Amino acid sequence: MTLSVPDICDDFFDEIQVLEPLFSDYGGARKFCGEIVTLKCFEDNSLVRDLVRSEGKRRVIVVDGGGSLRRAMLGDLLAAKAAENGWQGLLINGCVRDVEILETIDLGVKALNCIPVKTDKRGEGQLDIPVSFAGVHFEPG
Repeated sequence: MTLSVPDICDDFFDEIQVLEPLFSDYGGARKFCGEIVTLKCFEDNSLVRDLVRSEGKRRVIVVDGGGSLRRAMLGDLLAAKAAENGWQGLLINGCVRDVEILETIDLGVKALNCIPVKTDKRGEGQLDIPVSFAGVHFEPG
């Protein structure tokens, strides 16, 4: 017997957190899961770039981009590198770009929206810290 997500919510309501329905799918994989790595960065995807170049080990990158709708935290080149290096997906509290290509890459990508504008590269941000957005608190690991 296969449980649905609503069944899991019903059975484990006091033990789970559910994201507010703000995110759209942009990657080729609609479902993904794994241990999480957290990033907090605002309109600068330097840490995203560095992380997708590392070994993913079937993990998921959770990016708190501050909800910015002005710059894209992920594009086709970084998504392809993430898939190549074994990352399962990215959950981005911000935007993506190159959406026509992202949907062809076997990688889960959920984001608030899309915009064609790239980020600045200032090398700013924080890795592996607790982040909260969309009604959920994320702890690294």
